[in-house]
Amino acid sequence: MYDFKVRSNIHDYTVSFITDTLETLDRELGEGDYILVDRNILELYSPGLETTLSKQKFIIIDANETQKSYAGIIPIIENLILNGFRKNHRLIAIGGGITQDITSFISSVLYRGVDWIFFPTTLLAQCDSCIGSKTSINFGAFKNQIGGFYPPLKIFINTAFLTTLPPEQIMSGLGEMCHYFPIAGEADFIRYAREYQLAIQDPTVMEGLICRSLEIKKGYIEIDEYDRKERQIFNYGHSFGHALESLTDYRIPHGIAVSYGLDMANYVSVKMGLLEESIRIDMRAVLKNIWKGTSISDVSIDRFLTALTKDKKNVGTELRLILSEGYGKIVKKSVKLDQKFSDIIQQYFREELSK
Repeated sequence: MYDFKVRSNIHDYTVSFITDTLETLDRELGEGDYILVDRNILELYSPGLETTLSKQKFIIIDANETQKSYAGIIPIIENLILNGFRKNHRLIAIGGGITQDITSFISSVLYRGVDWIFFPTTLLAQCDSCIGSKTSINFGAFKNQIGGFYPPLKIFINTAFLTTLPPEQIMSGLGEMCHYFPIAGEADFIRYAREYQLAIQDPTVMEGLICRSLEIKKGYIEIDEYDRKERQIFNYGHSFGHALESLTDYRIPHGIAVSYGLDMANYVSVKMGLLEESIRIDMRAVLKNIWKGTSISDVSIDRFLTALTKDKKNVGTELRLILSEGYGKIVKKSVKLDQKFSDIIQQYFREELSK
């Protein structure tokens, strides 16, 4: 029902919604293919998955930032080469974003490029990162500084995986998903506001929101796959969110940090005369439910402002922020990190977090 194709400058790829992962996996696997599977998924879904793995070569991935690094992937590449993986074989990734990053990066560089297939198991991966072609790994202490663009050949989404995710990871996925809907327009955001809580209990509703989120993203990546112009509006909420992730040592999950970031972006937009206060308030009612139970009150404002300057989309001494002029009117603005901007951020932390 929701299956579609994504056009890419590298190679087109398909997204399919499925209900039986093991059956699909058995059908897709070919001789010489290698499975890269998240250790947590292997533990949660044994013995069924173990039966499939017993017939196929596989590598267990530890889904952490150390494994997702230049040093961390060396043993994986050595394993593949030493055990007969060839240019015509494929990598099959089963896991979330870290498993995706590891597999996509290796696929892009090994033998100058091999095909890979992705079974995303987290809401963040299903609603967002599975399409778009981006690859990234860490280099030492520098996060996501090495990568490129290399999409999978096929993506298979099964929302049944979401039943084993902890609540904060579901809310994180919903927070990431949320930023697409106001970009698409008022009708889409109204739909999201109406359905996002229902989706937690109703797989059919969740599947519909995931598909719509990917459709919105697909429309932009097909015209700006390499993130040079139009696609950059997907940084909406992310400059602020990434700073919060870093300063809380990733205590705040990515999508929840993005929900705070969306609220901050809207607040700055209002203070700069770009956005109507009523739209900010309507969105905040949703965002507060996503970040409920978390706190960023301990974040140093000075360190937060410094962290904003580290965003890789900045140019020179100016911040490149994605702000809002209303539903369907998300824009890129150059903002000076001056006293006026500092006062806006200080006011947000002082007055908005207690509401």
